[in-house]
Amino acid sequence: MVTVIVRSVSDEAIQTCFFAPGLLRFARNDEFLAVTAKQGNESAMTFDLDIKNTVRTIPDYPKPGILFRDITTLLADARAFRRAVDELVHPWAGSKIDKVAGIEARGFILGGAVAHQLSAGFVPIRKKGKLPHKTVSMSYALEYGTDEMEMHVDAVQPGERVILVDDLIATGGTAEGAVKLLRQIGATVVAACFIIDLPDLGGAAKLRALDVPVRALIAFEGH
Repeated sequence: MVTVIVRSVSDEAIQTCFFAPGLLRFARNDEFLAVTAKQGNESAMTFDLDIKNTVRTIPDYPKPGILFRDITTLLADARAFRRAVDELVHPWAGSKIDKVAGIEARGFILGGAVAHQLSAGFVPIRKKGKLPHKTVSMSYALEYGTDEMEMHVDAVQPGERVILVDDLIATGGTAEGAVKLLRQIGATVVAACFIIDLPDLGGAAKLRALDVPVRALIAFEGH
C-alpha cells in the first residue's frame, strides 16, 4: 500500500484516479486529503480476468457462428466500469488531449467518460444522416459492402490532439474510417482505445499500420 498526502486548495473534489493504478480511497482531514492507493500487487492477468468476467458472451448473434461480446454487463458493474475507464485514460494522464472522438454507439458511452476524465471535449462520429449541422464524411469497409460515417465540420480544429474510442475492435474497418475522417479535417490522432480487441481479425494491426497507437484492455480469440 502507498499513501500520498495532497494539500487541498478548496472544498471541491479532486480527481486523482490517474496518478496511481487501482482503486482509490479518500479520507479528508482538515486541509489535507489522504489518498490511499492499492499499487503494484495486482497482476495484469488478474485485471484481465476481472474485466473479462464482466463481459457477457452471446453465441450465434447477430448470426450463426459469431460470439457477440456484450459490454452492457461491464457498464452495469460500477467498479468494472470505473476501472475500465481509468485504465483507458491512464497513459495520457497529464497530457494535453483536446478532444475524444467516440464511434456510434457504444463509443459514445465510453468516449464521454474518457473525455470527462481527461478534461477534454467529446466529438460523436455518427452514421450518415444522423447529424444536424454541416458534416464531413468518410466511407468505410464492412464485411459485405461499404457504409459512411460523419462528423460535424467544426467539431475538431486543425492540429487538435484527439483520442478515438470504441468498445471493440474486430476487422478495424470502422475505426480505420474514423481515423481517416479525423485526419481529413486536420486532427492529430494520438491513439485509439478499446475495451476489447479481437486480434485474430487484424483490426488493431491495421490501425498500427496507420501509425496510430492502439490500447485495448482485454482480448478474445476468434470472432
